[in-house]
Amino acid sequence: MTNDFHWFALLTRSNFEQVVFDQIVQKKMNVFLPKTKRLSRRRDRKQMIEVPLFPGYLFVKSSFDPACQLLILKTQGVVRFLGNQQGPVPVPDTQIDSLKILISAGKELITGACSRLSRGDLVMVLKGPLAGTRGEFVQYRGRGRVIVKLPVLGQYAGVEIDEDQVEKYRIPCHNSLTFYLFLNIH
Repeated sequence: MTNDFHWFALLTRSNFEQVVFDQIVQKKMNVFLPKTKRLSRRRDRKQMIEVPLFPGYLFVKSSFDPACQLLILKTQGVVRFLGNQQGPVPVPDTQIDSLKILISAGKELITGACSRLSRGDLVMVLKGPLAGTRGEFVQYRGRGRVIVKLPVLGQYAGVEIDEDQVEKYRIPCHNSLTFYLFLNIH
């Protein structure tokens, strides 16, 4: 293994991107948290806020040295490095440079979430009244809307939910009854 420094993607706990970023900066390490501005709709007002471009992820420059990577993994809110069975996989410098250029443009960026789900993927609702509900992705239903099959009672129900409230889930659902849920995502 080489001790050259490379960029790696880190998975963080939900809404811990800034906490992890601040702690890694305190450890005097090079870290990158790409953010974009989004319109936040509150009950009484609308305002532009900065949010992570890739919720749950940030980038850190590290070597393949296990001690260096362990120091990062011990950071509060870090879940794991992204990689495969052989370990963390570096992100090419050119991709990080491209992200930095996009961020510096100061425009509202849109990430492509539509290709992240494929028919049969297991998903979980992360926020709102259905938080914790697990099911199987069936299909996209136009701009920002998806159909998710949930294992309950063999019935249909419809609900509106933001796109960032649905995430791939890795543990399979085992239930013979099927419940279809239409998620209208704006």
